[in-house]
Amino acid sequence: MSSNSSAIAPTSVSPLVGGTALAGLGVLSFSLSFPATVAALGGFGPWTTSGLRGVLAAALAATALLAFRVPLPQRRDWPGLAVVSLGCVLGFPLLTALALQTSSTAHSAVVIGALPMATATIAALRTGRHPSPVFWAAAGAGGAIVVAFALTQSHGRPTLADLYLLIALLGCAAGYAEGGRLSAHLPSWTVIAWAVVLGAPLNLLISGVALAHEPVHVTFTALLGLIYIAAISQFGGFVLWYRGMSLIGVAKASQLQLAQPLLTLVWAVLLLGEHLTPAVPLTALAVLACIVVTQRARAA
Repeated sequence: MSSNSSAIAPTSVSPLVGGTALAGLGVLSFSLSFPATVAALGGFGPWTTSGLRGVLAAALAATALLAFRVPLPQRRDWPGLAVVSLGCVLGFPLLTALALQTSSTAHSAVVIGALPMATATIAALRTGRHPSPVFWAAAGAGGAIVVAFALTQSHGRPTLADLYLLIALLGCAAGYAEGGRLSAHLPSWTVIAWAVVLGAPLNLLISGVALAHEPVHVTFTALLGLIYIAAISQFGGFVLWYRGMSLIGVAKASQLQLAQPLLTLVWAVLLLGEHLTPAVPLTALAVLACIVVTQRARAA
């Protein structure tokens, strides 16, 4: 069977409509990641949650790679896959799980909402391109807004959770940027599949050590949250997102991703009962405006 990415998500409609639908479903699935992580943390520790998430996702990814007889990547691709694995498979899940122990879902969503902007910035530096001054001004403004929001929420002193979120943001942005580069010559869904499999040994070690030291109180809600972040957030959502992006292009897909932090705020209220202060949606909208400018400036 062919390893072409279309084998995962064949489309019988126009590429524009099908790609938009797939990318939109990817964004929708990612927007539920933080609430699902909070649910998993109700029964598992942060290290256990992160490790098991990676192990279960790796089992799904390996099954897909074997089923579609995907050949091993070339040697030159492994360093890039390692960056994707370190940023998106190992670092981001663990750091956000640690942050969500003390930070609200809404607060975390606003900080991580700068991810598209950070990804664009790292991609520009990685490829040696020189975006316009408008791009850098908007990126700088967006970063300043996020920092100001975090400091305001913590009464002028950054918290450990904010540090976790910042490192997670930068790591995931690097992984996204490198994944986008690799997707230019690899079937897009296989990039995350190989990255997940590459991180499996370390996630297996983390799971074993964490299960021996962190308390476990298995509940239906916690188990459901763990299954979601493993099957959807870590793998399935990426399959939809990368396939949609390959059909409609990075620029159009990025516009859809702008809705992700706002959707997460909705889930935080509806599913977790969190109360939003006026600063939360206002900051999210301000960051959204900055990201729109960076996207348009990059495409110009």
